[in-house]
Amino acid sequence: MSASRTIRVDLAGRAYDIVIGPDLIDRVGELSRPLLAAPRVTIVSDDTVAPLYGVRLVASFDKVGIEATTVTVPAGESSKEFASFGRLMNELLDHRPDRKTTLVALGGGVVGDLTGFAASVLLRGVDFMQVPTTLLAQVDSSVGGKTGINTRHGKNLVGTFYQPRLVVADTTVLDSLPRRELLAGYAEVAKYGLIDDPAFWDWCEANGAAVLAGDAASRTYAIEQSCLSKARIVAADERETADLRALLNLGHTFGHALEAETGFGPELLHGEAVGAGMAMAFDLSARLGLCPAVDAERVRRHLGAVGLPVRLRAIGGDNRRRWDAARLVEHMRGDKKAEGGKLTFVLARGIGKAFVTREVDEAGLRGLLDDAIAA
Repeated sequence: MSASRTIRVDLAGRAYDIVIGPDLIDRVGELSRPLLAAPRVTIVSDDTVAPLYGVRLVASFDKVGIEATTVTVPAGESSKEFASFGRLMNELLDHRPDRKTTLVALGGGVVGDLTGFAASVLLRGVDFMQVPTTLLAQVDSSVGGKTGINTRHGKNLVGTFYQPRLVVADTTVLDSLPRRELLAGYAEVAKYGLIDDPAFWDWCEANGAAVLAGDAASRTYAIEQSCLSKARIVAADERETADLRALLNLGHTFGHALEAETGFGPELLHGEAVGAGMAMAFDLSARLGLCPAVDAERVRRHLGAVGLPVRLRAIGGDNRRRWDAARLVEHMRGDKKAEGGKLTFVLARGIGKAFVTREVDEAGLRGLLDDAIAA
């Protein structure tokens, strides 16, 4: 039996485990069996992941006497729109679930967000589990219980806080990911060092290339440390009622605006947007005199060195986009973290010293964006 590591997300009455290790898709049935209200599950996957891992996941359930059915959605952010969500709900109901049915998300962040939201409202709430198949989902979106779908007003503006019963992160599935998808996930790994763990950021600078190249030990360590960091923060501030969990949004106010401007499409992946957003957050922090300029340069240098698009001109490939500062600020106004008309940012006083503020001067913000566009 393959070695694995287990991290506990310690929530009163809703605690759950994150299990990390190789070849775990073949053990999901065994790991989940004691947690199921009844021996029946419905797997939700997408048309890219289901052909790769669906048969193995169903076999893991069959092996321990669990009845498994599968519903497949199109790959990509379009599945997080209202119309797509409605189709998913009807397909789930076609399988005649009851309140003891458990949903299983097999896929990346889109599938995880979608399945979690579906579970939270199907029959007024059924259990669900996460089997994340991208680095980004394994280190971020599968952990913490945020679910949601997108609207024309922005990303994840309709959703719930709804915790999974189990998260199973199979490290070997990452070997099939394109490098661009790995990079998108790596941005979220690096984020944990920038929030409050400068030693982990140092580790990322030294080992990030190995993580991306497929070094098993480095990859496992990166996932484990990321999950430990997120589990700690979620346990302290599950519903983001304080500003602690909001720290996990480092780079996201900028990043979501960039995603909105590019239509949440393949031109800019979520993790790529977060990487660019973190570089911009540190640049703004340095410009405001909050953060040493050398720290902002370290962030931009490392994220750029591994291959993330930290400058706006790098986004869109040969189809150079005409960015507009005013439009980006308008996208930020629709961000779910905005309060009372004030934009909310996670800025930094240095690497590992992130904080939340709603006191950013808009003229200074526009100046930063104008410079970023011109760079």
